Amino acid sequence: METKDIILELRTKKGLSQDELAEKVFVTRQAVSRWENGETTPNAETLKLLSKLFDVSINTLLGSPRQLICQCCGMPLEDNNISKETDGVFNEEYCKWCYADGEYMYHDMDELIEVCVQNMASEHFTSEQARAYMKDMLPKLDYWKKYKNLDGAEKFDEFKQQLINEFNDLHIEGMPKVEKLNALVGGYINLEYRLPNGKTVKFLDDNATYLGNQLECKFGGDRCFGIAANMDFLLVCTYEENGENPELVVYKKR
Repeated sequence: METKDIILELRTKKGLSQDELAEKVFVTRQAVSRWENGETTPNAETLKLLSKLFDVSINTLLGSPRQLICQCCGMPLEDNNISKETDGVFNEEYCKWCYADGEYMYHDMDELIEVCVQNMASEHFTSEQARAYMKDMLPKLDYWKKYKNLDGAEKFDEFKQQLINEFNDLHIEGMPKVEKLNALVGGYINLEYRLPNGKTVKFLDDNATYLGNQLECKFGGDRCFGIAANMDFLLVCTYEENGENPELVVYKKR
């Protein structure tokens, strides 16, 4: 199913009118109508609100374009086993057993392997085969890559705070103070910017995960700030509803 059909179906099942849905996710009825007509797609922040309201993942709202797997243990992810943040928002990077109540459950790869081996071993899959498979697969997942690079969860939190400080040190006019960064999949926030020569360009990888957020402009108006970062760069942009008419403000190498 396409996003337009999914939103219509979920809205109908919940017994909401277009006006009622619009009020709950802070958009106009016309915006909802455009989604359901297939003219536009909700922006990243609105997708999070819809996800929480309908209790489905953003991946489901977008028609399941990706096969999600837990980036800690490798388990295939469905809406019923995806983790959630403390505010109820889906975290589509992890299963609910590897990330719960805002905390990572595993900091020792060998411990996780032993837990997985107990669940995987069967008459078709010996403990030795399961252990060998997990030892080969886990180091390729984002959580363990980050964990290795950042020397554990404490260092990762320090890295997030460092990014927050770097964003705030930019002192961009109209942009409020950054206080939180969320894990965001590139495909949801990879906007296309028009260059002075008329060509367009994207700066992010659709399949990568970034730390970012959406911020309301301090001066009001119909444009929001979007921020994204990783170990290599900081990106700040502005855009209108549904990510329309994006403008790049800062792209800075770290």
